[in-house]
Amino acid sequence: MQVAATPERFRLAETFTISRGSRDVAEVLTVEVDWQDTKGRGECVPYARYGETMESVSAEITSIARMLENMSRADADNLDLRDHMRPGAARNALDCAIWDWWAKSTGRRIWQMVPALPTPKPITTAYTLSLGTPENMRANAEKYAHRPLLKIKLGGEGDMARLEAVRAGAPKTDIIVDANEGWTADVYSELAPHLMRLGVLLVEQPLPAGDDDILAEIERPLPVCADESCHDRSSLPSLKGKYDVVNIKLDKTGGLSEALDLHVAALAEGYGIMVGCMVGTSLAMAPATLVAQGAAFVDLDGPLLLAEDRDPPLHYDVDGVHPPVAELWG
Repeated sequence: MQVAATPERFRLAETFTISRGSRDVAEVLTVEVDWQDTKGRGECVPYARYGETMESVSAEITSIARMLENMSRADADNLDLRDHMRPGAARNALDCAIWDWWAKSTGRRIWQMVPALPTPKPITTAYTLSLGTPENMRANAEKYAHRPLLKIKLGGEGDMARLEAVRAGAPKTDIIVDANEGWTADVYSELAPHLMRLGVLLVEQPLPAGDDDILAEIERPLPVCADESCHDRSSLPSLKGKYDVVNIKLDKTGGLSEALDLHVAALAEGYGIMVGCMVGTSLAMAPATLVAQGAAFVDLDGPLLLAEDRDPPLHYDVDGVHPPVAELWG
């Protein structure tokens, strides 16, 4: 099995801003596996928040590629990268590329090969409004008020004004908010009643990961979702009593394999499920559409934020994001 990792850049339609900074391009790493005249692809987004760079993730993939080069077909059929790599972006791209290779080598779709997976259907996805001035966020809310679910990036001074502005711009749209670790417990407690008043359905990661124990002690009047605090199944014990929902992202779990297992484990422990994404292309979102089946909240809008995408891309319409065609992935 030959493995190649290629950095790529895709222009965003607009500058995207969260509490940690802004970007104008999506920088992704595309991984291709080539074996027995069949190719599979995966994509990841190295994330500085988790100590990842394009170089470090590429090095991880190069290291494991040496093991894969001499692998037999029997080895491939029984390969579990979780035995050889840590969770994160590198394992995600390679895991998804191998899933894609597996499907294409057998001529079947992944959900036809895995009995636990239902045949995927279109799913409603949030559309994200990046952090900005109240005036700009209201204008964007008005522009996208036709979408059934808006996700609002917050995490700074003036968040109350931003919330009021977005609700004024999209009075009938469902809203979830994401603070990206940008609040304190006092800020959360102060804002929570207003979130309820404005009809917000969910607040995502209000406090910094590792400094969120107080969530178990204060009132949580609306569901609180763990994002940066939840990576894979090993995260679940530390979330007990603090969070109501977990956000499953393949770049955190380290691929589709662990994402599917985390989904099952989180449900068994009583958590609601959100499936989210980094800012990536349709290739990154494609495997996540399988994990998102039946999720309470879905945020797979990465391609909607791009000025350019894969060919063929995922299809989005009034029914939401559709499962990928085989040419794209899986």
